[in-house]
Amino acid sequence: MCIRDSELPVDELVLVDPDIARTEIVAGLASRILAAAGSACSVSVCAELETAVESADAVLIQLRVGGQAARARDESWPLECGCIGQETTGAGGLAKALRTIPVVRDIARRVRDLNPDAWIVNFTNPVGMVTRALLDDGHRAVGLCNVAIGFERLFADCLGVTPDRIELDHAGLNHLSWELGVRVREADGASIDVLDRLLDEHGARLVDETELPLALMRSERTIPSYYLRYYYEHDALVERAAGRPTRAEEVAELEARLLQLYRDPALAGTPPELRGRGGAYYSDAAVGLLSSLLTPGLARDHVVNTRNDGILPFLDDAAVIEVRARVDTAGVHPHAVPPVPPLASGLISHVARYEELGIEAALLGGRDRVLRALLAHPLIGQLAAAETLADRLIAENRERLSWAR
Repeated sequence: MCIRDSELPVDELVLVDPDIARTEIVAGLASRILAAAGSACSVSVCAELETAVESADAVLIQLRVGGQAARARDESWPLECGCIGQETTGAGGLAKALRTIPVVRDIARRVRDLNPDAWIVNFTNPVGMVTRALLDDGHRAVGLCNVAIGFERLFADCLGVTPDRIELDHAGLNHLSWELGVRVREADGASIDVLDRLLDEHGARLVDETELPLALMRSERTIPSYYLRYYYEHDALVERAAGRPTRAEEVAELEARLLQLYRDPALAGTPPELRGRGGAYYSDAAVGLLSSLLTPGLARDHVVNTRNDGILPFLDDAAVIEVRARVDTAGVHPHAVPPVPPLASGLISHVARYEELGIEAALLGGRDRVLRALLAHPLIGQLAAAETLADRLIAENRERLSWAR
């Protein structure tokens, strides 16, 4: 994470992880990076959550129950049933939610018991479902993803402007979002609509980013996130994935190489190999959001996961959506968004109902609830497939589901 002392003066960064040996390697690199940047921020490692969060202003949660091995299974066994294997989408995404939501809720409860004023910033996938579970529990929480900030950087590069001048009408759910509008802010405060220009002049780059046809973007006059390909090209992706290494396997190999690089005491910056890990611009998004939440006078717009509260009229107020919001020390204040086209709003509504059922299954357990969530997912939706996937999901994750053991 890049600490900007002028906007977010940080005295201490505490890393908490059950794998202390790995965390100490990461902490060593973080300390060297901060020192090289002239920051006085200290970095420490702690095995006890309570010790780490007692005086924290913010707690960032990013975890993976079962590690990359569990992710690899999420990306594999659904394919054997003819469905996409992905860590946040479809049956694999539900498996991750079932493993993850109880763990994150427990962490948040322990944080609140000691430090009720701390903000909880959730990066843990599936971000929308996990964030809703936290908000339903009454926590001071907000979810964050890097899709929007990636688009900001891409659009700025296409148009030859700085990213801070890009303003998005970003709307949807986490990993199910669209850019309904894109504007460039001028020095005089005026904004120029550039969505058509992006579609007309930079279509090839949009296709590279989203892996979706330009004709679809132009006909809908929206730019969908990369994750929409799992819905619009599901069968082709299932066929393409057959026999190939999973993304989790690739990431596990890369993480092992990165840890070896991080051990080098001369390394005081992020190595180029880190770009292959994914999660681009997360540090920028995190520092920007924390600056607005914790620093008076630094209110800014950020794309976050937060309560709907009427922003998308076709969803319940309690739903957690991903939109641009004004963020300040008082909290998160979502902006209104333009009307969402039917193709997008229909899919958002469908997936939002699946997410409700998925959270219910994570909280209460039981095969029937798992089956109901799978049957509600638009990428499954057939009883025979849902029955097979439910049984396989439970069998694959039995050791990590307390109600299934």
